[in-house]
Amino acid sequence: MKRSTGWLLAAGVLLFAGEIVSHSLPAVYATLAIAGWGLLFVTLFHLVPLVVDAAAIRVLLPARSSWRDTVLARWAGESASSLLPFGQLAGPVVMIQQLWRRGVLVQNAVAAVTVSTTLQVLAQIAFALLGLAMIAGQVSPHAQSAVRPALLVAGIVLAVPAIAFYVLQRRGLFAWSMRAISRLGRKGAWSSLHSRAQAIDQAVKTTYEHGRRPPVSFLLNLAGWIAGTGEVYLLLRLFGTPVTWGVALMLESVGQAVRGAAFAIPGALGVQEGGYLLLAPLAGLHPETALALSLGKRAREILLGVPGLLHLHASESLWRRRLPASAAD
Repeated sequence: MKRSTGWLLAAGVLLFAGEIVSHSLPAVYATLAIAGWGLLFVTLFHLVPLVVDAAAIRVLLPARSSWRDTVLARWAGESASSLLPFGQLAGPVVMIQQLWRRGVLVQNAVAAVTVSTTLQVLAQIAFALLGLAMIAGQVSPHAQSAVRPALLVAGIVLAVPAIAFYVLQRRGLFAWSMRAISRLGRKGAWSSLHSRAQAIDQAVKTTYEHGRRPPVSFLLNLAGWIAGTGEVYLLLRLFGTPVTWGVALMLESVGQAVRGAAFAIPGALGVQEGGYLLLAPLAGLHPETALALSLGKRAREILLGVPGLLHLHASESLWRRRLPASAAD
């Protein structure tokens, strides 16, 4: 796992470096420098989709769960996904851990984060298809006959993994995984973990069947994706290249879909930049502006993510200091 992560990170670094070197680095830097302190405003604006995404998790948790704890868990998870060398897989694990250590039962934490993450992927698919439809609307009527089948194929490719993951959850994903792992070792050593996995599977099923909460979580996740469009809109205005909200939505939706497809590469390094370079002609942007847009988003990730990781480290240290005193409980 560590070796594959290292290779993927190295590939991302090489791709990122090649994209930067193949374009005018001074022009990219000059465009990015125009934003100046405006990047702090963009960072503060990102709190809007972050809180909306936290609400999508909170609605799936028990009523007594704290809003503050959910927002902090989402912040820590997003920071881990953006900056830690484990790709986007780190985020859900960190969120589950943070919710559990703040008093949420582990099966409820796993269920809420698992279901919310699944619904977030489905919302991202809807968001990406909206962006692709906007691209199709920009081509000639003659070309639309070829674009529409491509949109259908893209939708299927994006939806199949998410739907498969949903079906596995409804059929006892965690207990099945634990049984598969237990075959590699002694059965007795895994019996308690298997019971815990069954409890998690039941919590996941209960969460999906919890009335209006899953649809509300889906709509909140979709609202979070749409709110993220404001980040692209603001960055391009700061760069002196204002675009319409529709163009910003196209860039954000398809750009996030490209980044999501590269979930195994830490930070989607190089892939995100390549996606914006491909979209630049459709948005009427210079390649250097597209690269500056990607770097501006990465600057926001650092400005918000580093404090998030520091908070994660502090909360971990505090929990470990309290562990001996609470171990008897």
